Amino acid sequence: MAKAENKTKPTEIDPKDFVAAVESDRRRADAEVLLDFFERVTGLQPKMWGPSLIGYGRYHYKYESGREGDMLMTGFSPRKANLVMYIMPGYRAEAMQEKLSRLGKHKLGKSCLYINKLADVDMDVLEEIVRDGVDYMRENYETFDA
Repeated sequence: MAKAENKTKPTEIDPKDFVAAVESDRRRADAEVLLDFFERVTGLQPKMWGPSLIGYGRYHYKYESGREGDMLMTGFSPRKANLVMYIMPGYRAEAMQEKLSRLGKHKLGKSCLYINKLADVDMDVLEEIVRDGVDYMRENYETFDA
């Protein structure tokens, strides 16, 4: 099967311009912190994926069905309702559950971590979570810095 054509793919939009245009003052301020935070933690440059995701690195996946494609390795989106962090391996591992118990106020999706504001969480624990997610992706998938 051919490589899947994802709807979410890298764009040429500058992530800093995207963040500067975030309407909410608090959400914009948190997104500015996250731009630097993710770059420092991952050692990768930010890249817009689609209209609203800021991604760091990318990985190649291939399902048993033969479908394959590329997606951001980790990243975030400053949405109106909350900040969304994308931790691609998800939150199944016991070690991740322990970290989440120390993180602070949050909600989970399959690979999404929802936070209302950064002041609600322990940034050191968030760093552990992001770093562990990136390490997992690098160990288990073909990854790229862009």
